[in-house]
Amino acid sequence: MHTTHDIHFGWKPLEKAAFGLIYGAIMVLSLIMALGDTPDAPFEPAMVLFGSVLAVTLAKAFSELLSHGIETGERILSRRALLTAWQHSHPTLLVANVPTALFLAVGLGWLTTDAATALSQVFCVAILVMLGARFGWVVSRGAWLPVAGALFAGGVGSALALLKYAIH
Repeated sequence: MHTTHDIHFGWKPLEKAAFGLIYGAIMVLSLIMALGDTPDAPFEPAMVLFGSVLAVTLAKAFSELLSHGIETGERILSRRALLTAWQHSHPTLLVANVPTALFLAVGLGWLTTDAATALSQVFCVAILVMLGARFGWVVSRGAWLPVAGALFAGGVGSALALLKYAIH
């Protein structure tokens, strides 16, 4: 008897995480805009990037936790409340992992700052393009809206990426 198990990767996990992934990609692009070249502290950009995203992610989770408690009167230090706050916030932090690793590679001398910046921007824009296309597909199963969604979301990310070069 031969049994095959098809591995099926559905869109549901990404759809559930879409807010955090989009928020994280835009946040990372915005933080990269402010990063400069720091040859005297090669690991600083990685620490600033990850630390900033972590701080904003924790602020978001803490805000959601407290505001939910105020609105509902529910306890906030329960396992359920903490898990819910984390589930809503961790995709934001996940997006920062790849750019942080790329900037760690700069600190180790494996990449240049320009390469890490460009690869990080491509990564974040790719997330936005993919989720923009998914939005179009969910709304209308035709070809037009997924392409328009990808172009719009990718355009927002690309504009943020290009703004770094206009500023510096």
